[in-house]
Amino acid sequence: MVRLITHNLLACHAKGCTTNNFPLAFNDAEIEVREADFNPDFIRNFMPKIEWKALVAAAKQIGDTSLPDEPPEMISDEFLQKLHHVLLEIHVEEGQMICPGCSHVYPISNGIPNMLLAEDEVA
Repeated sequence: MVRLITHNLLACHAKGCTTNNFPLAFNDAEIEVREADFNPDFIRNFMPKIEWKALVAAAKQIGDTSLPDEPPEMISDEFLQKLHHVLLEIHVEEGQMICPGCSHVYPISNGIPNMLLAEDEVA
């Protein structure tokens, strides 16, 4: 499943694509929102692993503008709820992820990204 928690870890590994290969941009994304149990400790502990600007940009690409441009200094429950929603409840079901460096297209079908590369594309 493509959720923004996993998208925030994905980069292009196509042959010769070594710069500007993160974050992958969403194109024609169809999303579904599925409720998930809220665990504030998990979200708080995961925050240092997040590439914030990439997360905010990806959220905006799929129509969610609830996150601030910078993470707040004081972490409130309201903020953790918003972050939980963006990271874990928004699922990209269909569409594409496109590398900003080489324009390689990674299709998403039935919520599953195809990250496989053809033999001639492997670095």
